[in-house]
Amino acid sequence: MVSKKTNERELQDSEWDEEEEDSMKGRYLAFRVHEEDYGIEIQYVTEIVGIQKIAAVPDMPDFIKGVINLRGQVIPVMDIRTRFRMPPKEYNERTCVIVVNYDDNPIGLVVDSVNEVTSIPESSVCEPPRVAHSESARYVRGIGKVGDEVRIILDVSKLLYGTETEAVAQLLTA
Repeated sequence: MVSKKTNERELQDSEWDEEEEDSMKGRYLAFRVHEEDYGIEIQYVTEIVGIQKIAAVPDMPDFIKGVINLRGQVIPVMDIRTRFRMPPKEYNERTCVIVVNYDDNPIGLVVDSVNEVTSIPESSVCEPPRVAHSESARYVRGIGKVGDEVRIILDVSKLLYGTETEAVAQLLTA
């Protein structure tokens, strides 16, 4: 038999989860890569850390730079510039690693700089343009309009696919 107190607690927890989810809806972490502004839904972001030593791992896709040790947890790191086939750039004091939750596992995204957390109402997000044979288009969830500017909103769940997902999964289980 479930007590009334337990049911009240479960109800409060589920209400809190819904409130938390609602408070994150339409909120994005804005960051810069090359000369473009991007955003990812804040609900996927675990934390932001400065660039640190990345240990290279053999036989990984070129955009997986290796792994970092973040408070005892091994986290694979993906360089967004390399992923999007942009020209390389030396890491500097503005370079950050955005740790996101990818398929219930942490993965670090190396970006040139982090700007802010911004609100973009769903009504200001439009479908990405359909570009034939564009590999990078698969990563884009939408285009967010923020005043006179636009943010390319990435789909975290599509940054890896096929054998790439398997390669990163091996790092997480090693």
